[in-house]
Amino acid sequence: MNDQAPTGPADAPATQPVPKGPRTPKHVLKKLGASDRAVRFAGLAAVAYLKLVRATSRITFEPKNPLEVYGAFLPGIMTMWHGQHLMAPFVPSKGFNLKVMVSRHRDGEINAVIAEKFGYGTIRASAARTPSRTLEKGGLRGFLEMKKALAEGVTVAMTADLSHAESRRAGPGIIALSRVSGRPILPIALATSRRLVLENWDRTTINLPFSRGACIFGTPIAVPGDADEAVREEKRQQLEDELNRITAIAYERVGGKDD
Repeated sequence: MNDQAPTGPADAPATQPVPKGPRTPKHVLKKLGASDRAVRFAGLAAVAYLKLVRATSRITFEPKNPLEVYGAFLPGIMTMWHGQHLMAPFVPSKGFNLKVMVSRHRDGEINAVIAEKFGYGTIRASAARTPSRTLEKGGLRGFLEMKKALAEGVTVAMTADLSHAESRRAGPGIIALSRVSGRPILPIALATSRRLVLENWDRTTINLPFSRGACIFGTPIAVPGDADEAVREEKRQQLEDELNRITAIAYERVGGKDD
């Protein structure tokens, strides 16, 4: 018996480690984005910028004293279109507790810092586009936390359209929250005369300093606790139409059109 280990061809090349390519700016930025310190820095920078926009802009409210008019509807579910969320800190919130729904995605960490610095509580969850992903994205937990907050007298805020889904189409989640909590939905629209609009799914609006701004409160929408599927769809469409109506008014007030 030959006990010598078999060998391959004499001229077989030795296995060499695959050399790593140079780190691209994209890789470096991705690594920085995963850093807690970088995320917090980005959040604080955003807070400073938003305060600059607010300090240099003249924002009018309709009605002029929204809390006097809508105080009876609190606690409620404040909502706006996703692309306008950067102006959310400008909505009057003194005199009542407020918690905002913030995505569990890494980008949501920046929004959480912003909410913290403006004195809001947060509820970490993301709206799922399909029922099968509700648990995965923490949607059920977030839904229950918002329901609990409303029962405790805390107003909650969330965007009406689903993240990364169809822009400016109200989702069913906010309708379900109103139905089970018994609290009304409070539509809000915001616009500034100077702005940049990104070419992404929700047309994210970056409001610029030295602007004229408008914050419009729409008609509250209540969803009956016994609402069947047809009534829920009717209320969803009503919310969508109301948000589009007051958004058009907000842009009209600042001398422009919805982008």
